[in-house]
Amino acid sequence: MGRRGRRSRLGLLVLATLLAASGAAGASVKPRALVVLPYDASALGREEQWLGEGVAQLVALGLAQHPGFVQIERARVRAYGQPEVWGETAVLQAARGVRADAAVFGRIERRGDDYVILARLLEVRGGGGGEGTVLEPVAAPEGELLARVAALPLAYAKALRVPLTDAEVARIERATRPTTSLRAFELYARGMIAVQRGSQEGNEAAVDLLARAIEADPNFVVAQYTLGAVHQSLGNRWKAAAQYRASTQLDAAYPEPYKALGDLFLAAPRRLFDQAVEAYTKAIELRPFYADAYVGLGDARAAKGEVDGAITAYQKALVFNPVNPKVHMSLGKIYYSEKGLYYESVNAYKRAVEFDPQLVEARMGLGEVYEEKGLYKEAIEEYKRVLEVDDKHTGALYNLALVFEKVDPREAIAHWERYIQLASPLQTEKDWVDVARQHLKKLKSQVKD
Repeated sequence: MGRRGRRSRLGLLVLATLLAASGAAGASVKPRALVVLPYDASALGREEQWLGEGVAQLVALGLAQHPGFVQIERARVRAYGQPEVWGETAVLQAARGVRADAAVFGRIERRGDDYVILARLLEVRGGGGGEGTVLEPVAAPEGELLARVAALPLAYAKALRVPLTDAEVARIERATRPTTSLRAFELYARGMIAVQRGSQEGNEAAVDLLARAIEADPNFVVAQYTLGAVHQSLGNRWKAAAQYRASTQLDAAYPEPYKALGDLFLAAPRRLFDQAVEAYTKAIELRPFYADAYVGLGDARAAKGEVDGAITAYQKALVFNPVNPKVHMSLGKIYYSEKGLYYESVNAYKRAVEFDPQLVEARMGLGEVYEEKGLYKEAIEEYKRVLEVDDKHTGALYNLALVFEKVDPREAIAHWERYIQLASPLQTEKDWVDVARQHLKKLKSQVKD
């Protein structure tokens, strides 16, 4: 008896290849995958070093306004280290690891009464090397820092040879000035530093810092939205929804909270599919190249059984972000579960893992395909890799136990015992723990005999 019947599935997803997607109409600029890293602020006093993260956040906000830049989530960089100072060697290693085309970083110094931002760009070249570019320094007194940093995303666009229209320039400059309060921005940046820890403790610290940023500037829309995202990470769905709605009321043209509301609706216990579609559609209306919103829209339409709508959404997602591992993972599911295409499924899952080795759902899917095809050695390897990322992943332990029943009963016993130990306190695992105990009892009887 397997566990697959209880796993969350997207249902009917996209049947579109990456080749077809990348050739679809709608993207006038070929997207470049970027990773934006904290600037080196070690030359500043300890109380000013938050500026390293702060400048990176402002640059990221600006670059998000153009379809020519696809930003890779910072969480994916953690697997390649978290140095206190991002020097060129560490930057190149991280950029290559997450398969970025380029990395944005730099250094901040004090020269007299001015801050001086020495922005740098590192483009990854074939053969694993990199080509660095030093941008024109940006100097600003403390009182003009937030206004002067608005020039950085435009400078990076020029260095990357991405043309900008007047409307795009205005949109980027506006996004790079999310608040006029330096104190509010400092608290926001400190909150983002806490978020980057990737821990419960870090998220709890971020909640306090972001709440204080909003107190300092109640119109700080990005802080309102980010507080909602942190609440969502902590499992506080209602608080998250309240923050997302607050940010939409402050700025109805800001797309991120609409996309986040779509995620909440899609994951709600009552599965509010229509509301999710509406929220994702609104986010896309505000930012037509919002790849993650297209992914969510594809999930929602697929859950409703709207196959053609799901296909269109996934094609768009790959047009605007061809390195999105979650879309490749979804392709792996549809190829195998709906079309029975083994090789295509394996290749899609491998593509997802190639872009994000920490994406355990893709490794689980790949393991399941191998297992169902009788490739037990390969399946075991994938499930073990899941446990390397998350040693308490009950699904991987359960599947490992099932596979080992076919090749090594004593190993199966050890994994059933480990699974039962971890899963017994979890209410959501109750039925599966009962099944595991039956397997364990039967195996022990057979081994004894």
